[in-house]
Amino acid sequence: MDSTGGQGAGYRAYASEDVVTGEGVSVELPVAGTMTRAASGLIDLVVAFVLLVAAVWTTGFLVADAGEAVGTSLMLVAVVAILVGLPATVETLTRGRTLGKLALGLRVVRDDGGPITARHAITRALVGFVEVWLPPFVGIPALVSSVLSARSKRLGDYAAGTYVITQRSRMRLLPPPPMPLPLAAWARSADVAALPPGLTVAVRQFLSRATVLAPASREPLGRELLGEVLRYVAPAPPAGFHQEYVLSAVIAERRRRDTERLGREDALRRRVVGADPLA
Repeated sequence: MDSTGGQGAGYRAYASEDVVTGEGVSVELPVAGTMTRAASGLIDLVVAFVLLVAAVWTTGFLVADAGEAVGTSLMLVAVVAILVGLPATVETLTRGRTLGKLALGLRVVRDDGGPITARHAITRALVGFVEVWLPPFVGIPALVSSVLSARSKRLGDYAAGTYVITQRSRMRLLPPPPMPLPLAAWARSADVAALPPGLTVAVRQFLSRATVLAPASREPLGRELLGEVLRYVAPAPPAGFHQEYVLSAVIAERRRRDTERLGREDALRRRVVGADPLA
């Protein structure tokens, strides 16, 4: 246990990679793979290279009669504007898209799934200039980081708190756990309080992935989750049932009650306020 509401660090870490919506529903956003990101980045690199060539030609034409210092200064400004200012501005205005990302259906989002802001875009662009464009690196740190990251993050994503998703795949909701019939009567009569969102997400993830977990991890994690869940349930479940059956019964019953509550609230809203004319 830790001091944050008594929730164990184990299950909170287990649930930390997903985006949580209302009612403790976990949404797994489709993460863009390393090769897709590399292809997107290659398109952006080609665009940047073309702009750099155009900037060199334009600068040379404009400062043909000026001193070398003037030409160097203008070229430096052009390089910074193209390699840092342009991608940061485009990602800010498009909420996370560049030409390469648009072509491949990608978008940059925050770690919590929300749209990025100028701060995120500028941070990504500044770190990207170092890890992609500087001669000692030429993209190698970005590639290695993306391969090692579960979310294909490059170093700029770690610094900005972002990652890249693909919009050409459907978002996947974890399937709701079914109600075990032998525990249905107990669950309906029990006092099942609302669980903390993090705990709900952890239980749903655990139940959906339990079959692929090693027994050495599956049993202790199940016991930890059951101990946390039973703090919000009274009376205790009947003896003799496996911990995963009890967890499934509690989550299924809590979901049923929340669904009924939302239905009642929606019916009351329609009765009092009336139908939304814009719906």
